[in-house]
Amino acid sequence: MTISSSQPKPLDWPVIGYMFSIHAIALLGFLPQFFRLDALLLLLLMHWITGGLGITLGFHRLVAHRSFTTPKILEYFLVFCGTLACQGGPIQWVGLHRLHHKYSDTPLDPHDSHQGFWWSHFAWMIHAIPAEQDVPRFTQDISGDRFYQFCQKYFIPIQVVLGLLFYCLGGWSWVIWGIFVRLVVVFHCTWLVNSATHQFGYQSHESGDDSRNCWWVAFLTYGEGWHNNHHAYQYSARHGLQWWEIDLTWLTIRLLALLGLANNIKLPVKE
Repeated sequence: MTISSSQPKPLDWPVIGYMFSIHAIALLGFLPQFFRLDALLLLLLMHWITGGLGITLGFHRLVAHRSFTTPKILEYFLVFCGTLACQGGPIQWVGLHRLHHKYSDTPLDPHDSHQGFWWSHFAWMIHAIPAEQDVPRFTQDISGDRFYQFCQKYFIPIQVVLGLLFYCLGGWSWVIWGIFVRLVVVFHCTWLVNSATHQFGYQSHESGDDSRNCWWVAFLTYGEGWHNNHHAYQYSARHGLQWWEIDLTWLTIRLLALLGLANNIKLPVKE
C-alpha cells in the first residue's frame, strides 16, 4: 500500500459531526448554572479512570504493546475504562496505534507529524485515511474476543448509559462535566501525545523518528509524554526512565505487581 502525503483525503463527516457536537455541548459547562464543585471533582475522577486507567494503562501499555500481563478480568475492566473515553472502540484504537509505531513519522503513519501539528493532533481523524483498512491485520490477537467486539460496537451506547447514571446522581451538571467536558479534556490530552511529543522536548534515544520527551505532556497523561523513551523501547512498561521523568502509570503497574495483579513486566534491556 502506497500513500502520498499530498494526496487529498476525503472528509469523514460523521466523525466531524461527532467531534463538533461533543465540543459544543462541553462549552455549556462554563455557564453558571452548570458549574459546580462536585461536577469538577467528577471530571477529575473520570479523567483518571478513563484517561489514566483506561487509555494509558489499558489500551496503550497493556493491550497495544503487551508490556505486562494481568488476569483477564482486570484486562477487561481496564479496556472498559478505555472504552468510556469514547476515542473509538478498543480494536480500532489499538490497531491504529500499532500502525503508528510500525510506520512512525512516515506517510503510512495515520498521524504522521511531518504533515504538521494540526494534522497529527486532530485533522487525521476527520479524514478518511487508508490506514483504517489495515486495522484488522494489526489486531488479530484481540479482534476475535467477544468482549472487545462488544466494546468496539457499543462504545457510544455505553457512554449514553453512563450519562443517564450521572443525570440520576447529579443532574445536568454531572452530565455536562462528567461526560462532555471530560471527553474533550481526555481527547486533547491523548492527542497531545500524537502531536506535541513529536514537536517539543528532548530526545535521549535514537528512535528513527521525531518522537520527543515532553514533561508537560507527561504531566497531563500520567507518564505518556516520555515519548522518545517509549519509541526507543516500545515494549517497556516503564516510559519515564530517568529519576526526574515521573511516570504515574509505571507506579500503578508496580502497585499492581505488588498485589500480584501484574506479571511478565517488560523493561528496557541495559545497553
